[in-house]
Amino acid sequence: MVNTLEIRNALIVTQNQGREVLRGNIYVEGSNISYIGNGTHDSNEVIDGTHKLVMPGLINTHCHVAMSHLRGKLDDMPLSKFLELTFKLDSERTNSGIYNSALLGIYEMIDSGVTSFVDLYYSEDLIAKAAEDAGMRAFLSWVTLDQDKTTQKGDPSANAERFIGQFQNDDLVTPSVGVQGVYVASDEVYLKAREIADRKDTIIHGHLCETREEVYNFMELHNGERPTEHLDRIGFLNRRFLAAHGVWNTMREVRLLGKNHCNVSWNPVSNAKLGVGGIAPVTEYRENGVTVTVGSDSSGSNNNQELFQTMKFGSIWVKNERWDPALTTAQEILDMATVNASRALNTNDIGSIEVGKKADFAILDMRTPRMMLTNEETAVSNIIYSADSSCVSDVIINGKILKRDRKLVGYEPEKLHDQVFI
Repeated sequence: MVNTLEIRNALIVTQNQGREVLRGNIYVEGSNISYIGNGTHDSNEVIDGTHKLVMPGLINTHCHVAMSHLRGKLDDMPLSKFLELTFKLDSERTNSGIYNSALLGIYEMIDSGVTSFVDLYYSEDLIAKAAEDAGMRAFLSWVTLDQDKTTQKGDPSANAERFIGQFQNDDLVTPSVGVQGVYVASDEVYLKAREIADRKDTIIHGHLCETREEVYNFMELHNGERPTEHLDRIGFLNRRFLAAHGVWNTMREVRLLGKNHCNVSWNPVSNAKLGVGGIAPVTEYRENGVTVTVGSDSSGSNNNQELFQTMKFGSIWVKNERWDPALTTAQEILDMATVNASRALNTNDIGSIEVGKKADFAILDMRTPRMMLTNEETAVSNIIYSADSSCVSDVIINGKILKRDRKLVGYEPEKLHDQVFI
């Protein structure tokens, strides 16, 4: 028997093509939305949407969720020391530590209205298990790099391909190949990643031009050629590529990414906290056909996985940097965390509330002081500039309630707290 769920009398931010905000009911059969309107249905479960705002679940397009155990351990230090300590701690990890840390980060995301995330790491099979155990939708990119620069057992590219084969038909987990970055990955690694992605029809996720030092070091070794220019020249850039950060790209590189229909995950909180010294050219990306999304990065560099904070900070940072409060709108920022992310992930069944799409929702309580008086006119602005995770009362992923009346389903803090996170 198919499980059914109905949310009644809610303010619905659909994110459909017309960006409609309407009052009505949502009926879910199994994992999909089957009706949006004013009619009611007999349902196994009913959620009273009065005083509630239903929006598409947020999509976090860049994180390292298994690094939740590093929260507070890498703060207020130079980037070089941050990276050195991160690599050291990363090399000491156990399978149980990776699983438990990933599970903690996943629950944190669910708690704050994130229903899908993109991860870049090794041991993605352990992270996949954590996602499935929690009921989270996960896009997992097994990281590849030069074999002499990794702690992975075996060949990273072979590991990635094996992982894709293991999970390619999974309901919640979408596997793919990742590349760490030009500072540890040769041309052969990049081209192998593209070959795997083309053959297996997956995305490619990787870091790109996060810091000025990364760019300048690469240029010294490549006769002045910049990383994005180089990746274009060797034939790597393509529509499958979801580049994390992209802070230090020039206009020429912005145009190259646009020409190749690439995607960027903008991580403003992490970039600012790490002091990378610049802001991603998001306006130029958008003007040149690059699909811009948003990500949190790891809890080591951001300290939380909340996208409400990321969206607001990113928006006001651009406004301030460019002396123009009208340069980014609330609607554009919300698009980045929903429909843009869906497009970048090459999927058309998440990111908006429409019949036939997956039932992935974040439900906000409009009785909270910061959301009081929200209506059809102010809903999107209040999501971006007023809301935070404290407003999230319920979360539904794949038609299943994973947070109800502010309580996470399956979350056992005492048990998780006592687990080994190394």
